[in-house]
Amino acid sequence: MASDSQRPNKAERTASAREKAQQMRVAQEAADKRKSLFIKLGVLVAVLAVVALVAAIILQNNSGKVADAGNAPKGGNAAGGITLTSDKTLADTSGVKVDIATVGTPPQQQGNTPPPAKPRDAKAAAKGEPVNLIIYVDVNCVHCADFEGRYADQIATWLAAGDVNVEYRNVAFLDRGSPTNYSSRGANALACVADAAPASYLPFSKALFAHYPQGEMNNSALAQLAKDNGADVATCIEKGTFRPFVKFTDAAARVDAIGGTPSIFIQGKLWDQTANPDFVSFVNEQIAANK
Repeated sequence: MASDSQRPNKAERTASAREKAQQMRVAQEAADKRKSLFIKLGVLVAVLAVVALVAAIILQNNSGKVADAGNAPKGGNAAGGITLTSDKTLADTSGVKVDIATVGTPPQQQGNTPPPAKPRDAKAAAKGEPVNLIIYVDVNCVHCADFEGRYADQIATWLAAGDVNVEYRNVAFLDRGSPTNYSSRGANALACVADAAPASYLPFSKALFAHYPQGEMNNSALAQLAKDNGADVATCIEKGTFRPFVKFTDAAARVDAIGGTPSIFIQGKLWDQTANPDFVSFVNEQIAANK
C-alpha cells in the first residue's frame, strides 16, 4: 500500500489539472483554427467554381451567337438553298448575301389546319430543261438519313445525266434537341464543302447522313469526314463561316411553313408520298414529261 508521501498533494493536483486544461485549450484552439481554415478553403473553392461556371456560361453564350446576316456559299441562293446542276457542279452564283431581317413572318395557323408549305422561289422548270427538285433536310433527322441512304445514288445519277437540278435547303429544326447545335454545325459543314469543293458535296453529304446511326460529330470529326471526301474545310467548319446562311435557311423554311424533314418539292409541288409512294418512278415521270 502506497504511503501518503507518494500521493500528489493538493497543490500538485491543482497544477496538474491546470496543465491538462491548458493542453486541452491549446488543442481546441488548434482544432478551431484548422476548422476555420477548412471552411475558408471550402468557401474559396465554391466561389472559384461559381466563377468558372459563370465564365463557361458566358463563353458558351458568346460562342453560340450567330450573326443575322452573311454570305452564301458558292451555289447558294437568296432562298437559303444550295443548287447542284450536276453531280459535280453547282449553280453559277457568287456574291449572294442573306439577312434574317428580310426573311418575313411565319403564317398564322387557322384552327387545326397548318398553313400550306410555300417554299420561296420554288418553280417548275420550263419544257426541255432539267426538272427542279428542292429538298429540305436536317443532318440530325433519322428520316432524312433514311431518305438519303435510299436515294442519294439515284439523285446523283439523275444529276450526272442532266435530268434534274437539285437544291438542298439544309435546315436546323433539330438543334433544339442537341446540346451542340449539331444540325446547324452539320449544315455549315455542307455549305463549307459546297464553297470550297463542289465536286465533293454529294459524296460528303452521303457520308454525313450515313453517319447518323453513330451519333453527333464534333467539328474535328466533321472536318475529317469532309477531308476524307476531298474537301479541306477545317477552318471554315471551326469558324462557323456559313452559320449565318444556315440561320437564314432555317428561318426561311419556318416562314415558308415547311413542317418537317425531309420535305421534297418536285417542279414546285410537294411530293405526296401517299399518292405517289414510289419516289424514283414519280420523278422519272416528271423527267419524261418535261423533255
